Amino acid sequence: MSTALSSLDPAAALTDPDERRGGTGTLKFVLTKVGGALVSLVLVITLGFLLFRALPGDPLATRVRERPTDPKQRAELAASMGLDKSLPAQFVDYFRGLLLHGDMGNSYGQNRPVIDMIGERVWPTVLLVGTATVLAVLLGVWLGVRSAWKRDSFFDRANTGIALTLWSVPQFWLGLLLLVSTGGLFPSRGMHSPDAAPDFWSQTTDVIHHLVLPCVTLLVVFYAQYMLIMRSSLIGEMNADYLTTARAKGLRDELVRKRHAVPNALLPTVTLVFLQFGLVVSGAVSVEAVFSWPGLGLLTYEALKVPDLPVLQGVFIVLAGSVVTMNLFAELLYRVLDPRVRTA
Repeated sequence: MSTALSSLDPAAALTDPDERRGGTGTLKFVLTKVGGALVSLVLVITLGFLLFRALPGDPLATRVRERPTDPKQRAELAASMGLDKSLPAQFVDYFRGLLLHGDMGNSYGQNRPVIDMIGERVWPTVLLVGTATVLAVLLGVWLGVRSAWKRDSFFDRANTGIALTLWSVPQFWLGLLLLVSTGGLFPSRGMHSPDAAPDFWSQTTDVIHHLVLPCVTLLVVFYAQYMLIMRSSLIGEMNADYLTTARAKGLRDELVRKRHAVPNALLPTVTLVFLQFGLVVSGAVSVEAVFSWPGLGLLTYEALKVPDLPVLQGVFIVLAGSVVTMNLFAELLYRVLDPRVRTA
């Protein structure tokens, strides 16, 4: 009956199948992407567990270093660290505890819950890398649009050359250069000054003062990525037929750029932005180590020296989980922004 009605009504025949199914296609798309993300997280947990077990060094030997211990004490310590079981048994215990209780184990170095240590360090990293990412997106997209629209001009060549140079500069080297060149104008270590007043505004100003150098270090590298990708995307759209049609309708060049070219060229940048936000919680190990910023990057650097396997596993899972989650959001947002994804 429905087929006959469709043959009589051409408009019904051209209706999007997802709409006729009441959004079933959208629901299937979302469930498929969420299922794929969950599978990726399971693989991440498995890979993280095996990867850090392959690191050189003996955590037990490091723990008892410079302390005389007999075999019985070593056996008791190994049991308390969960190292007395086989590798498969360790993995089952770890996976069960993480899945059911959010337990990432205890740190070998500090004998504290890993989840508490990560919780203390995640917000400084979000503040540092999140601030740098937001500023880099705004600056990179703005410069990328203007460079592409003025292609081969002096502004474009200079801007592209600067971005390529900054993108290739090692972050730790740039951080050290800023430390030397600023001459002590900004604090070089930590997030707080011990002599700062306890009131809200004094504490906020103190944190911002400490934030300047590490944030600028990340900003000048991050912005270069967004600028170059936005420029490349917009140049690819500039000769498209829909822009020619828009100009033929009499639209001013500025409106053609803002209403038509930029929204389509933003799609690759959206993916990079979400992936970069996923990397926010990872921090920048080298930058946080240079400036002693108390985030996840510095925690990773400290854990590598032990080696503190539970801490390294926990940071790895948080990092990879955030990337998988943000990639999922990017794919879902793509379906909203790009009609071609909905009809694919």
